[in-house]
Amino acid sequence: MPPKADHISHFTPPRRITFKIVHTIKSEKLPIFLWLDDIEEGALQQAKNLANHPYAFEHISIMPDSHEGFGVPIGGVFAAKEVVLPNAVGVDIGCGMCALRTSLTSLKPDTVKQILSGIRSLVPTGFTHHKHPQDERFMPAEPQHFTSNSYPVVTREYEAALTQVGTLGGGNHFIEIQEGSDGFIWVMIHSGSRNIGLQVAEHYNKLARQLNEKWKSKVPPKHDLAYLFLDGNEGQTYLREMNYCVEFALANRKLMMERIKDVVAHLTGASFDEMINIAHNYAAMETHYGERVMVHRKGATLANDGTVGIIPGSQGTTSYIVKGKGNHKSFNSCSHGAGRKMSRKRAQRELDIHKETRDLEKRGIIHAIRSPRDLDEAPGAYKDINTVMANQQDLVEPVVTLKPLGVIKG
Repeated sequence: MPPKADHISHFTPPRRITFKIVHTIKSEKLPIFLWLDDIEEGALQQAKNLANHPYAFEHISIMPDSHEGFGVPIGGVFAAKEVVLPNAVGVDIGCGMCALRTSLTSLKPDTVKQILSGIRSLVPTGFTHHKHPQDERFMPAEPQHFTSNSYPVVTREYEAALTQVGTLGGGNHFIEIQEGSDGFIWVMIHSGSRNIGLQVAEHYNKLARQLNEKWKSKVPPKHDLAYLFLDGNEGQTYLREMNYCVEFALANRKLMMERIKDVVAHLTGASFDEMINIAHNYAAMETHYGERVMVHRKGATLANDGTVGIIPGSQGTTSYIVKGKGNHKSFNSCSHGAGRKMSRKRAQRELDIHKETRDLEKRGIIHAIRSPRDLDEAPGAYKDINTVMANQQDLVEPVVTLKPLGVIKG
């Protein structure tokens, strides 16, 4: 329950616990590795809950952008044997980043504004969907045996998803026009699987909770870490639907990018390189420490040796194209962004809209802050991306630094 209005002035921010980087916590069943020098008490407790999970494997890895989530901290990497945890993937299955380098070497502010206006006319944002279903060719390839038994939630939500593909969504999702340290203009998108991913996530987390109660699981329900067995029908069906949502999220980003390319090409005559794509909310079978395990990444990005990834900042700070270093202690992972340092409601209450917008405008950034309600996505609500990148020097190598020129927020 939120505090009453007369209590807002007495709001106490989450207590933060400071460690050295990389810090190892050895007080739990499994060790916890942290790539940050401070962590919210709530996020730390969630990491400890993971470390004591009966199916947890080897250790828990916490990325430098980590903050408290639902059950599992954002920026948490959790490997498990025999089971999959829907809540360790989260509700925006397949959420991730894509980026595209254009042939342009510069853009005037007026042209950036024209591009943003054109994008808004083609890409619905927030809770808005397309008025009409999109062509099915934009959807992921139809799964084999696409039935209500094998894909119960996807089948139910498929028609609605036809109006959602190619839409940005809300919250921290964004489209950004950027200037790269390589001398080229870039386009970046952050978006996920929209309502179809939410429906799949909620359905299977609810099912897992019910089954865990039936199985008399030792995991306390209050931890929100209910699991499904990989060799069971429920676990296999979740994985099928989860993977479909990962593919839908990619299809969603692809369609938005194609329409953005149309706008940019029409206004500038630009050509484009191939799109870079990487997700940060999913689970996958991988080999670590000589064993096949289910690796859950919730707000964490794959960083195998040589893997090209994307780490965004906030709408007022730099983003990065990176290459992974394959650090086994992180289960070959890195951060998925800067990470929040305050809740959305706290940001709306405490940040100064004049300061936030003035700082953005001084740097020539065409931003998306129009009212105090938008302060939940202001740069001041996020951690310092430079600190986050410094904390993960052993996880990734920056390749291109991207400065924001213009931003559309969900």
